[in-house]
Amino acid sequence: MATPQLEAASASPMPAGVTDPNYKPLPGRLGNLTVTQQHALEKFKKELIEEGIFVEERMNDALLLRFLRARKFDVAKAKEMLIAAEEWRKTFGVDDVVKTFDFKEQHEVDKYYPQYYHKTDREGRPVYIERLGQLNIKALYEVTSQERLLQRLVFEYERFISDRLPATSKDVGHPVETSCTILDLHNVSLSNFYHVKNYVMQAASIGQDRYPECMGKFYIINAPWAFSAVWAVIKPWLDEVTVSKVDILGSGYKSTLLKQIPSENLPKEFGGTCSCPGGCSLSDAGPWSTGPPVNGNGKA
Repeated sequence: MATPQLEAASASPMPAGVTDPNYKPLPGRLGNLTVTQQHALEKFKKELIEEGIFVEERMNDALLLRFLRARKFDVAKAKEMLIAAEEWRKTFGVDDVVKTFDFKEQHEVDKYYPQYYHKTDREGRPVYIERLGQLNIKALYEVTSQERLLQRLVFEYERFISDRLPATSKDVGHPVETSCTILDLHNVSLSNFYHVKNYVMQAASIGQDRYPECMGKFYIINAPWAFSAVWAVIKPWLDEVTVSKVDILGSGYKSTLLKQIPSENLPKEFGGTCSCPGGCSLSDAGPWSTGPPVNGNGKA
């Protein structure tokens, strides 16, 4: 058994491409693994290769560590989780979604259920915004379906991993592995929430079980007094680590958001100064954008 001194030592080299001299990896990440964690990673990868599960194009060390952290570096449990995720990928048809999905109804859906990525927070993480309070179930399901919404969710998770995170990592000079989410509940209707509960449950399951360790910060803003009832329904679906990342705020949320997100990166409706042409919700502004480049400070 390793001594405490050996156990505390970093057993993994700093990730390639780090240019930020102040970068310090969080525990359990590349560049900050204990000897035991490094051995767990090596064992995990070896077993996946031997059992024909390893997919070289997708399963880099950073991804394997997501599953290991989600299962507290228990290799058997992490492997069980990853195998289940791989089976789900086949059943859901993730590879086909990535290749062929075209969300033609995006502009219409944006009117009734805005969900979008927009620039980055102060740690370089992509900011994801969802305005549940604007949800109009009847109108939404006239222009799309729950199946299409779930396909879009998976498409965006895949793009988050393959495009958004590499772009933001390059932008700030160190690995970025998580998002900063804002869930706006302004004028939310409990009846609307219960009508869409099945979608929300499936979306939460996909995020937690198939794309683990992607959440960095989660702000629930404009939470109404009755939100405690909704939270009581949602909370059991989430693990303790996820719950610990959630901040529930009322209407006085602006100063908290601005501590985490630069004003120029935060849309005006949330207390920032950004006003993208055509609307922030349809701009997809950020380091990953194929339009005019936007750096981590939100400046072109």
